[in-house]
Amino acid sequence: MSATAENPPAAGAATATAAAVEERARARVITDDPFYRTVPAFLRFDPDEPLAVRIVFPADLSPEGTDNEWVFPRALLEAGLVTPTGTGDVRVWPCGRVQAVVEFHSPEGVAVVQFDIAVLRRFLRRTYASVTR
Repeated sequence: MSATAENPPAAGAATATAAAVEERARARVITDDPFYRTVPAFLRFDPDEPLAVRIVFPADLSPEGTDNEWVFPRALLEAGLVTPTGTGDVRVWPCGRVQAVVEFHSPEGVAVVQFDIAVLRRFLRRTYASVTR
């Protein structure tokens, strides 16, 4: 007989497993062109890396034909929703009351992408909720 069967959890006891979080978002690529291009993006959080978040752009947007994934501190994303933040490969800042800009730096160049702040905040709330269950 297993230990679980012999000692079942108390009624109402919560399990301590954290859930991964993924949220689909639309991102607007900012360029010199007066018309912007909207691209899909995925916001991801893995509870095994509780301090990091990921923004993933699909393979069809990459010259290499592979997903373009950026991993950076969750605190950077959160802080960047209220004040310009970041000094390395990823920088985040608010753009008005409802938008935030995420700037990605790589050896190939710089990509500037705009997201709705509400989507980013909802994602962040879900990440914190997933690790406190």
